Amino acid sequence: MQIRLTGLTLTAFGATGMLAVPAAAQTLDLTVTIPRLTVAEYHRPYVAIWLEKEGAAPRTLAVWYDHDMKANEGTKWLRDVRQWWRVSGRSMKFPADGVTGATRAPGANRISFTGGRGAMPTLSPGNYTLVVEAAREVGGRELVRLPFAWPAGGTASANGTSELGAVRLTIRR
Repeated sequence: MQIRLTGLTLTAFGATGMLAVPAAAQTLDLTVTIPRLTVAEYHRPYVAIWLEKEGAAPRTLAVWYDHDMKANEGTKWLRDVRQWWRVSGRSMKFPADGVTGATRAPGANRISFTGGRGAMPTLSPGNYTLVVEAAREVGGRELVRLPFAWPAGGTASANGTSELGAVRLTIRR
């Protein structure tokens, strides 16, 4: 079988290839450590992760909660993740495609966000803050902020003191 490609066909393939591959993939690799707590009644925390940029609406990247409960009952405790709930949670419908995930066990939890895929926007140059907030039933609440500049890249990290442990962000192209 012989396939003949004309100049017009090659141009069409070239244009398609340019649309399918982003000019520079933007990836945020995030590690969120949930500490193992020795308490009488332990429940895995609800966690919200969102992106803020001055002058732009906050963008929710991930929400870990008990989404398998019947009649979507797990959503009634999402408002306990207070800062996130105020900035964007209350306007969302759950489960949210590409955002909703199950609660995570204690330990280091890794997640990646790629610009233009799922809930992650394509980043324009500027200063951003990645925010991670955790709230636990019969427990506390904690929020960690990781400021970074795009397209500078690099890493940012912070440590929580109760509901969150080490939170580390690596920004790459």
